[in-house]
Amino acid sequence: MAKPVDKYEKLVDLAIRRGFFWPSYEIYGGVAGFYDLGPLGVRLKEKILQLWRDFFIRRHAGFVVEIETPIIAPSRVFEASGHLEHFTDPIVECRRCGRKFRADHLIEEKLGIKAEGLSIEEMTRLIREHDIRCPVCGGELGEVKKFNLLFKTTIGPYSENVGYLRPENAQGMFVAFKRVYEAMRQRLPLGIAQIGRVARNEISPRQGMIRLREFTIAEMEFFFDPEDPGHNGLLDELLGRVGDTKLRILRAEEKEKGADEPSEYKVSELVEERIVANPWLAYWMAVARDFIKALGVPEQNMYFEEKPPEERAHYSAQTFDQLVRVSRFGWIEVSGHSYRTDYDLSRHMKHSGQDLRVFKQYREPVIVKRKMIFVDRAWLGKTYREKAKKVLQALQELDPESAEKELAEKGFIEVAEVRIPADRVKIIEKEEKVTGKRFLPHVVEPSFGVERLLLVTLDYAHRERDGRTILSLPRYLAPIEVAVFPLTRDEKLVAKAKEVFRIVLDAGFYPVYDDDGSIGKRYARVDEIGVPVAVTVDYQTLEDNTVTLRDRDTWKQVRVSIDKLVDALRRFLNGADIEELGTIVDAGVETKS
Repeated sequence: MAKPVDKYEKLVDLAIRRGFFWPSYEIYGGVAGFYDLGPLGVRLKEKILQLWRDFFIRRHAGFVVEIETPIIAPSRVFEASGHLEHFTDPIVECRRCGRKFRADHLIEEKLGIKAEGLSIEEMTRLIREHDIRCPVCGGELGEVKKFNLLFKTTIGPYSENVGYLRPENAQGMFVAFKRVYEAMRQRLPLGIAQIGRVARNEISPRQGMIRLREFTIAEMEFFFDPEDPGHNGLLDELLGRVGDTKLRILRAEEKEKGADEPSEYKVSELVEERIVANPWLAYWMAVARDFIKALGVPEQNMYFEEKPPEERAHYSAQTFDQLVRVSRFGWIEVSGHSYRTDYDLSRHMKHSGQDLRVFKQYREPVIVKRKMIFVDRAWLGKTYREKAKKVLQALQELDPESAEKELAEKGFIEVAEVRIPADRVKIIEKEEKVTGKRFLPHVVEPSFGVERLLLVTLDYAHRERDGRTILSLPRYLAPIEVAVFPLTRDEKLVAKAKEVFRIVLDAGFYPVYDDDGSIGKRYARVDEIGVPVAVTVDYQTLEDNTVTLRDRDTWKQVRVSIDKLVDALRRFLNGADIEELGTIVDAGVETKS
């Protein structure tokens, strides 16, 4: 008996056959982790990104902006960011056949335990203790090692000029922060958003479009003053809008106790009870919930899972993954929400030597007492000559409190490998008027994998009715918005239908025209690719200048005057029921394809 085809297989078949996506380089046998987007896939992706921009940028106009930075960056950028050291996955090689595998994936598959976050040594021990072997040839596995996921290249003709393809958009935004901050009139908070291609040299990509080696990320770095996160009431205003929004959260401490079901919290509770480390992080998680819901995912099929410390990225003080349930793979991550503190800016400031701090003006000057180190410069120059400048600089970088304590205990200060006796240095407390301070902003980051969003959107839109496939996409996401058909290939109907097609096209819609096959087959074809509404020109059109509008999801039809067609289509695509747009007609029984 043939094995029934599951929903995911039907979805992949539809995606390949109708032009949403397919494996790249198929004529050469394909390469794991790379997928092409076809004509409909590109259109759907653009609609998803348009929606993301609406939620994260347009609705926050004035303090969130979008930039674009290069895909390739010099190695110094990733040395500063920590990716050269930390952006790794555990790899293990078969000693017999030489094949390489993700060590944590092998352990999870064989032992049924979660291996993410285990050390290299712990994974090697588990492989030895449980005699985990090569899944291909059964050979013995070697030691687990770290494998860096950055794609390496050279910039220009010199091999020593090393660069890497970015694994995230973030570093371009951090490096450009000061430029954007100045262009935006030096105001915080400031969200810098970017949509772009990234590359990760995955060891063993799998699960189709879920784990790719090259994909698109929609990401925002949101900069704010950690001492004044409210920014003159803006945060309170935004939290007031989403305070009663309920988020499903699985906390790390509850998961550690064995819980596997999320609990429901209001955003206000997450902030007040400090379940989420920073209120801005909670706010953007609420926006993310609404965005994923707008893709067609019901609330009960998504939640946020807090990552325990051993599973967090090196830059994160707290991270929540937003998970969505899909038909084949269960719960998958669609976005990550991290509190990155000032980690990235501080690292780039240190490695570049550039001051990336911002200046905060106090409302009124503040009188502060400050201890300062004074040294006998004449003695210093005479005693240490060419080394004097280096010693002086080191003295200025010392903490005066620590220097004062050292003087009291030792009678000298040891700095830059020399000793400064107590009679040549003084610690003096002075009062000074301070008008402001320089500081590094803190950052929260929402980050979305766009190809995963595309897959999730298709998965939730896929329906079957009376043996037909219907892609019931939210109308605002439909790659093709309107189909125009003549009832038959009668020359008069074809001419009128093409006239209607031009009207729809000129009005700004993205339409398709089709006169091939029976009207039932044509309806079925456009239902399958998610076209929300079909306009049919029939013999009555020639008499009274009306056409039928057919709803993809209900199959109901109404007659509308061509003079009012554009307005009717706009209303329908904005959510109006088909019955509101014209006179209901009895379409009879749909013809199956």
